[in-house]
Amino acid sequence: MNMKMKQIFCAAMALATISAIAATPASLTTDAKPMASASTNSKSGDIETKLFGDDVVAKGNGFQIKRSELNTFVTKFKSALIAQGRELPAERTLEAVALNQMIVERLLLGKATSADKATAVQRADLQLSNLLARAGSQDAMEKQFTLHGTTVADYRKEIIDLVTAQEALRRETGATVSDEEIKAYYTNNPADFEQPEQVHVAHILLSTKDVATGADLSADQKAAKLKQAQDVLKRARAGEDFASLAKQYSEDPGSKENGGEYTFPRGEMVPAFESAAFSLTNNQISDIVTTQFGYHIIKSYGKIPAAKLTLSDKIPQTDTTVGELLKEKLAEQKMRVLVPSYLEKLQKDSDVQIVDADLKAATDELNSASNAPSMTPAPAPSTPAK
Repeated sequence: MNMKMKQIFCAAMALATISAIAATPASLTTDAKPMASASTNSKSGDIETKLFGDDVVAKGNGFQIKRSELNTFVTKFKSALIAQGRELPAERTLEAVALNQMIVERLLLGKATSADKATAVQRADLQLSNLLARAGSQDAMEKQFTLHGTTVADYRKEIIDLVTAQEALRRETGATVSDEEIKAYYTNNPADFEQPEQVHVAHILLSTKDVATGADLSADQKAAKLKQAQDVLKRARAGEDFASLAKQYSEDPGSKENGGEYTFPRGEMVPAFESAAFSLTNNQISDIVTTQFGYHIIKSYGKIPAAKLTLSDKIPQTDTTVGELLKEKLAEQKMRVLVPSYLEKLQKDSDVQIVDADLKAATDELNSASNAPSMTPAPAPSTPAK
């Protein structure tokens, strides 16, 4: 996919999942670059609640939001932004954005139909199925969620609630897209659907970072890792199964369970890794490649020529077609026009009140600046970060 198609993909996925997908453990994404993710300390919110109480900060017809709920949401929101490499806004702004989203979600859940909920369950199960495939096993996936302070069940519930709310929002605003509109965009914007040349490789990473802290290893420790990488390289070139070696030795949690495999175009990986991967011929094994993450051994499984995507082609690592993602993008464009006035009326009709004075002031300031409450306070693409 070219950059425009990537933007369509990211926007559509963000619309489908909002912040729940942003909380996906980084090691379950498809990036070959090990990422240091922010850990969430859920106990800190419990301590604050014990010290200062658990007052209602916002309420409306049929719902209320307590301080503990807001604190938990803000913590996850921060973790998601850090994992994406984004700068954190001021705490006051962050709380206002989080509260806005929580209010809107509660209101839309009250509008949801059984069909909205059924769609959300289907998407949640598909998302978890994709994550399971990347993790390699149920146990590995559950361990990754545990490391990030959540559970598979909680994650699934978050997706269901958020997607249910968004399905209700689309239906209520009438932001539907016809097949004719999809075909017209595809025909009139051919460059958006060009897929560049990609390479299919597997790699084994011997990390030069401390797993717990992310700090660089000592010189002696790095030397030991280099010696280990050299030994593994000899075994790979002697004919041992590369996938088995990756599962045994690789320290890239995002790929070791699937034999170290990745498929990517130029511009996705760090330069040294990308250059080596694209320079290899089919089944060739690289020399040791050094990046800021450690020592890599790369095996090429071939290149995928550039091509134009059709509407029925599936996006890599998903069961979603280009046409389905394009439909999401076009619906999002319509919603940008329809949503602000709808949400303003919905909050007025639901007698929404922000009880906490400081939060009310911050939210009023935020809404004045943005001119509308936002259903998507932060983009949450589940695609690899550069």
